[in-house]
Amino acid sequence: MQNTAERNKWKVNRAGLFNYWYYEDQAFDFAGGKLLLRGNNGAGKSVTMQSFLPVLLDGSTRPERLDPFNSKARRMEDYLLGEKEVSGHDERTGYLYMEFKREQTEQYMTIGIGLQAKRGSQLKFWGFILTDNRRIGHDFPLYKMENHDGEQVKIPLSRIQLRNQVANGGYVVDKRKDYASLVNEYIFGYETIEQYEDLIKLLIQLRSPKLSKDYKPSAIYEILEEALPPLSDEDLRHLSDTIEQMDQTKQQLDQLEREYTAITDLNKVYTAYNEKILYDQTMGYLEAEKRKQDTEQRYQTAVDKAKHHEDSLACLAQTINLQHIDLETARKTRHRLEHHEVWNLEEERQDNEKRLEEEENIKEQTEQKVDKVRKKIHTEQSGLDDMELKINQRQERIEDLLEELEADALEASFIEADRMHQEDFQENKQNPFSFSAWNRQARNQLKHLEEIKESLRKLEMLQKQYQEKDQELGQYKQWMN
Repeated sequence: MQNTAERNKWKVNRAGLFNYWYYEDQAFDFAGGKLLLRGNNGAGKSVTMQSFLPVLLDGSTRPERLDPFNSKARRMEDYLLGEKEVSGHDERTGYLYMEFKREQTEQYMTIGIGLQAKRGSQLKFWGFILTDNRRIGHDFPLYKMENHDGEQVKIPLSRIQLRNQVANGGYVVDKRKDYASLVNEYIFGYETIEQYEDLIKLLIQLRSPKLSKDYKPSAIYEILEEALPPLSDEDLRHLSDTIEQMDQTKQQLDQLEREYTAITDLNKVYTAYNEKILYDQTMGYLEAEKRKQDTEQRYQTAVDKAKHHEDSLACLAQTINLQHIDLETARKTRHRLEHHEVWNLEEERQDNEKRLEEEENIKEQTEQKVDKVRKKIHTEQSGLDDMELKINQRQERIEDLLEELEADALEASFIEADRMHQEDFQENKQNPFSFSAWNRQARNQLKHLEEIKESLRKLEMLQKQYQEKDQELGQYKQWMN
């Protein structure tokens, strides 16, 4: 069943001429896409219809297109200007148009051409199409009214004026090819302009007069046959080349299939190689991660020792301060005794001096201990700095191994490695981490690689047998030849 768009086709609804030949402003109404013109011989029926068809379909105004006998005697300029003695025109602008209507809807579209003729000059052409449902003679005039000697006169629109009036409701073009493309696109809908030109050629053949003859099927067949486009040598050459290349294409397809099989086998071996590299990288990464954890543990132990020494240093510093206070007290006591009114307290002075000497010895020993502690802290701090440097270096190495591991896993499509890295290690890398699952996956992968290695060995043996058979086949073909 045809859809609505196919049933609702365009049909010719009206055709008109403005300021053309003997017509000032004339429109012809069609009934169901048909028009009947009656009149005596020479009344202008043929000229009128030949001015519409096929001129309005492709914009061609060549003389042979205006005469069904293909004569070049009639020119479009003659229809516009006429004989100077009769018409008095030296320059004239006219319009031809044809209005189409959808069969089932009130939708209109108008095509037309504008012509400007001037004696002694080339005919000027422009084509237009109205796509916004405006209709000539209703809401779209082809002229403007001017007052000449007190009388209103219709002055045809120039090309610029027509373009301004059409605006966004259609198109105005200056080339006949562009006009024919627009008519095909909006009215007929052929896929290529060449197919549309074939339609025009067919219409020209069908309008050829057959005076005193009936339209027999054989005559119509000849007309249609003449309207068909001839096959050029170039078309036949392409067909011949296509047939000739069919065998070559078949051979190329066979070769491509063989190459595809070889590439598939190579890809399997390359994948196995990538998986082996991935396994090695994984094992290296596991070892580096273990060394990192050991280093971090030693680093934490060193940090704890340093903190303990710092606490000890703080206690010793506090002890030194207390001893300084005691020393200062002893010195004041000594001073007081030396200046005491009672000079017979020599024994007390000697005791104080002895106690002062002891305090100074204790102070010296304490300072020595402090120096030892400081040296030890300095030594441990140096070791701690070296350990931090090693941790950073190993951390960078681990990051490099992670990048290599991710690249190799992506290339070898080893999805399990990426999951272990993202879900297991990244989420627990700050805590003590067990690599038992990683080791198990690595062992499984190693087992899989061993199987691939065995398959490769078998493949190499088969390839060697294939080469031997191929050499035997070549020798046999050479012997047969």
